[in-house]
Amino acid sequence: QRNKIPQNSETACKYRIFEVPLQSKYQTNMKYLPRIADKVLENRLSYMGAVLIEGPKWCGKTTTAAQQSKSVLRLQDPDMRGAYLATAATKPSNLLKGNTPRLIDEWQDAPALWDAVRMAVDERGGEPGQFILTGSNSIDRTQILHSGTGRISRMKMSPMSLYESGESTGAVSLKELFDNPDTDIDGCISEMGVNDLIRSACRGGWPASLRLGNSAEALRIAKEYLDGVVEADIISVDGVKRDPALAKAIIRTYSRNLSTLAKRANLLRDVNAMNDSCSDRTYDDYVKALTRLFVIQDLPAWSPAVRSATVIRKSPKRELADPSIAVAAMGISPATLEMDLKTFGFIFECMAMRDLRAYSQAMYGELSYYHDRYDLEADCVLHLDDGRYALIEFKLGSAEIEMGAKHLLEIRELVRKYNNKEGQLKLREPDLLMVITGGSIAYTRPDGVKVIPLASLKD
Repeated sequence: QRNKIPQNSETACKYRIFEVPLQSKYQTNMKYLPRIADKVLENRLSYMGAVLIEGPKWCGKTTTAAQQSKSVLRLQDPDMRGAYLATAATKPSNLLKGNTPRLIDEWQDAPALWDAVRMAVDERGGEPGQFILTGSNSIDRTQILHSGTGRISRMKMSPMSLYESGESTGAVSLKELFDNPDTDIDGCISEMGVNDLIRSACRGGWPASLRLGNSAEALRIAKEYLDGVVEADIISVDGVKRDPALAKAIIRTYSRNLSTLAKRANLLRDVNAMNDSCSDRTYDDYVKALTRLFVIQDLPAWSPAVRSATVIRKSPKRELADPSIAVAAMGISPATLEMDLKTFGFIFECMAMRDLRAYSQAMYGELSYYHDRYDLEADCVLHLDDGRYALIEFKLGSAEIEMGAKHLLEIRELVRKYNNKEGQLKLREPDLLMVITGGSIAYTRPDGVKVIPLASLKD
């Protein structure tokens, strides 16, 4: 069947090349690897005057934008930076001249360009595909006059998913499952064992690390990223001087509580065990800055009306943009995680969240989680903008699949009981129930729950 990858690995590799031109995980001399964001950007440029691409540094925003741009303005070019900033301060429209789409890289270095782009889109009659803006910081609204609504579309990028890096077989399409929940996935395979997943999580989805293949240096990229964040980016994000040691302590605390519902008070207590000078206000300031840098990406709670709001947990789930950040912050290695699969289970969930962010992009998906005080939970709820949604559990090993499926079925039954009550708005039943695992073979259980290896998924 078309959605299945044959068991023979050589045949599977040939099949995948015909499906999408991704590189082999063993190839080190890489050219541009196609991204899921490519088609998202192309689509938005077809109807919007400008598109802003945001996301963590080093995730590939500029490289992806450059594939579709016809001219480029690089504000951090050291030879031209002074001239560009002077022009932006006096007549920013001069910097917008060039073939379109025109890429403006790190636009936040000259915030006046935001309003100049918005004005240029208006003056050109709203013609789509005029500009692409990239930046690693969220918009500083105090320095712009207009929100850009109706002129500038915002899209987020993440570090590369396993499918984009060529490691997932892509045998199971998330979009196909939503469009046809009865799609036969039985026998679809993953070519990654647990140790392969551990190494990929430690390396991360940074394009620079993929170019280094399986070398020891590939594992250094995340450490370099972390050092850059705490030494420079956390200051440049808004010009406020901050302590690198405290910034690293906060990221380390997040890493130790990754994919949990750890309370703010507990996180602060943990930070002060490493750095005793952090007040509530200081902690909040650092977390806000790290969120603006897209390092911290907390997962919000889904609060349906199936139970009283007083019994549904609302605190965010602690997440980072990429699992390798946690590995680097905690100073652990692939060999350490091979001996500590319990810790890797939380890191695996972070990696799965990263991949789902990428896979759901084209469907305008949003991620949340469900957990109530009765310990009924779904690790992830993937909502599409048309109302469809999936309940998802992440379970590294096969022994935990039964428990994950039980939780999902109980939530579905809770929705059904709620809908059977009279005099209230009905809640849509989940369209998909999925347990995403570190296993090797996908299948649909008799109760309808789909068990899918992370390294067999694609968008």
